[in-house]
Amino acid sequence: MLRLFVGIGFPPELKLQLSLLCSGMPGAKWVDPGNFHLTLRFIGETGESLAADINEALARLRARRFTLELAGTGVFGGADKPRSLWVGVERSPELVALRDKIEQALVRSGLPPEPRKFSPHVTLARLKHPAPDRIAAFLAASAQFRAEPLEVNSFSLIASVQTKAGSVYEDQADYRLLP
Repeated sequence: MLRLFVGIGFPPELKLQLSLLCSGMPGAKWVDPGNFHLTLRFIGETGESLAADINEALARLRARRFTLELAGTGVFGGADKPRSLWVGVERSPELVALRDKIEQALVRSGLPPEPRKFSPHVTLARLKHPAPDRIAAFLAASAQFRAEPLEVNSFSLIASVQTKAGSVYEDQADYRLLP
């Protein structure tokens, strides 16, 4: 079984820029900078046969290249039960169109539709019982974060492999976008 998701990888310089945000929150489990990415669709545990069908469906997908901008920070779970810190993604019709095409391809491959609303973000940390004042301070300090625009030329089918040191992401296939 493979634990799969579809995502957009980042170049080393963007991963470094994101990693500079990862401090100042006691109890946060920071994402390893090598694992920073934008998830387009989480798939989950998948057998080899379905994984092959997914790969074929994604390989047939046609979408155009586009520019992505990461900006701002936030928290999932709200003030009463914060679960994770994230960097936001500026509104992008091209990103939503790509995500919709991926969703359609995966449903045609036999996966159930994704029930959650697409909320593009880059997870920085998972939280366990953080102090509300520390979250407020982190969000205030990082509110003006803005990365250089990222040219998105491809997306990937990625396996998440669990190790004692945490998750390791391995690209299973890359899919080029049209010029």
